[in-house]
Amino acid sequence: MTDHLDTSDPTRMRALAHPLRLRLMELLGELGEATATTCADRTGESVASCSFHLRQLAKYGFVEAAEQRGREKPWRRTARHLTTRPDLDVPGSLEASGELARIQLASVLGRADDALQRLADEPPEWLAATTLQTRTLWVTASELQAVNEAIDALLEPYVARVDDPGARPPDARRARAVALTHPLDPAPGTTEEPS
Repeated sequence: MTDHLDTSDPTRMRALAHPLRLRLMELLGELGEATATTCADRTGESVASCSFHLRQLAKYGFVEAAEQRGREKPWRRTARHLTTRPDLDVPGSLEASGELARIQLASVLGRADDALQRLADEPPEWLAATTLQTRTLWVTASELQAVNEAIDALLEPYVARVDDPGARPPDARRARAVALTHPLDPAPGTTEEPS
């Protein structure tokens, strides 16, 4: 497994742009290795569906077969971290990146909605720690990139615990941090009205 996979390939991004495939990538990131049966148990999908989508992820280099254990055939990610981004020099890359981002955002929002519906069951300290923050910034493109890098640096010590269970405090739980930075106004020279 490599540390990082970065792609702007529209074919690969389209192959990833499926809610179950994104969920399988997340599961393999959490579990390290998992069979199609384990993935089916965790997602509520059929074993056949999980198996098909794992094979598709393997076809495009996102996952690979792990060492077989008896009759079990586990899968694992090919990289710990995955970054997809558009490359304006690659035809179709911008559209594929946008399609993938919209599917990812819909998945994130759906899971956030599930968590928000369970808030009444949370202990007070977890209720207080659950936040939705939005901020309007006046920044240049390079400053916005610096904001992204600062968020990454802030989260990295906690993200590292995914691969190191021994580093987790006894009362730690999985949590989701979502950062989306984007311009609010249309690009200069376009006719679109700001909303």
